[in-house]
Amino acid sequence: MGQAREVMDRLTEAITTADPKAIAELYAPDAVAVTPDGGELHGRDDIAAYWRQMTEAVPDGSYESVHSYEVGNTAIDEGVFTGRNTGPIQLPTGETVAPTQKEIRIRGVDFATVDDTGHIVDYRLYFDEMEFLGQLGLLPPS
Repeated sequence: MGQAREVMDRLTEAITTADPKAIAELYAPDAVAVTPDGGELHGRDDIAAYWRQMTEAVPDGSYESVHSYEVGNTAIDEGVFTGRNTGPIQLPTGETVAPTQKEIRIRGVDFATVDDTGHIVDYRLYFDEMEFLGQLGLLPPS
């Protein structure tokens, strides 16, 4: 197992245990992250704030790996995140929604590129945001 894989595994552990300090320490100060709901985030503090919102919204989240890879200095994971929404959710519009108490099960893929110091410098997260909002009951009836 290489450094990128080890860092990605530590990030997954920090997210599922809702450890904001550990999450922040895994990113380089000038890291960039791209997420479906947060857009492009610049810097460790903004990225850590994104994850803090997610872990507060679903504090009991768990992750089941489907596939994991490492190519050079990049780790790639495909998996399923599950949990119950028991905390407030911040929408991309900036609005905050009260907890729905609904269970979610979201399949996603993420990429983490790690520098020589063992910090994530580029992070990409992909999941179906409409599926996520639908499972929470936050979409208008069709």
